[in-house]
Amino acid sequence: MLRIHFTGRDLENVRIARRPDPLWEIVCSICCLQHREGTLAFGEWRQSAGRLLRRGGTAREAATKLRTLMPRAAYFPDFLTPPVEEDSDDLGTYGLHSGVERVLATPKRRLREELTLLSASGGSPWAGAELARGDTGYLTDLGTQLHAYHREFIAPTWNRMGAAIAADTALRTRALAHGGTRALLESLRPMAVWEPPVLTARYPVERDLHLGGRGLLLVPSYFCWRDPVTLVDEGLLPVLIHPIDHTAATSAASAASLTRLMGPARAALLYETAVRPSASTSELAEATGFSLPSVSQQLAVLREGGLVVSRRDGKRVRHAATPLGRRLLQGN
Repeated sequence: MLRIHFTGRDLENVRIARRPDPLWEIVCSICCLQHREGTLAFGEWRQSAGRLLRRGGTAREAATKLRTLMPRAAYFPDFLTPPVEEDSDDLGTYGLHSGVERVLATPKRRLREELTLLSASGGSPWAGAELARGDTGYLTDLGTQLHAYHREFIAPTWNRMGAAIAADTALRTRALAHGGTRALLESLRPMAVWEPPVLTARYPVERDLHLGGRGLLLVPSYFCWRDPVTLVDEGLLPVLIHPIDHTAATSAASAASLTRLMGPARAALLYETAVRPSASTSELAEATGFSLPSVSQQLAVLREGGLVVSRRDGKRVRHAATPLGRRLLQGN
């Protein structure tokens, strides 16, 4: 679990990033290629990425090299995502050029420490020894791969990303305007739970982040999925990269199409979790007429797709449709 501890001063200094950060989108999208969750949100993009990877060339080289630095694990180097520059005039590929320059200007000591930590956590970084030494040629190549990956995998969907993130930012901004910081932090449910003075979210390791009066920058991400991400080094300015609500980017089909797409069991379970939030597994089995093992299996698939969220309540597990799941139903 990740526990972010706020002081009164931190609550006065919670900010919302206005635009996607290209380096964080590179990291999160590479992680997205390493799992199959979020089918509705990322299915089309993964198909396009798969074609690029099969074609080979610069796209495959960039993805292959960067993946060794950005494994889907508990750790990847912080230097790959330098602080967001909200006032950047780097339009179109917002902050990419200046961001890559800051990556390549990382002090050698920090390169060595973070790449050593990556290797110790089980990673096999491409050119790890050379990058750790700050070798100019390999750092230049790293910059080339970041630009190439963004050009091939991120830039084609940049406008869609911008629109989806703008919709999410508007939602957070309205919450802040109408209810203050408390409403803003509560709007992060079910991804994170605000129980003053701590914001808690699921995380691959046990982590306590004490803001210490520095505040927190919320950075919405198109490719971040389900759980938020933050930097490991607590000496850096605190940021929380969080997944957006993909409902604005999800188109719904007819009810018949939804059933054909998902199958009758999953479609029925999604409907029940929307109209009966917090229903237990046994209650859903009774409502739909499907067996308990089948319901458990289908709910697992719905969770992987980001359509249902589950939580343990004593001896029972209760389930509710996510905003993405509800949006899919509303279109039907």
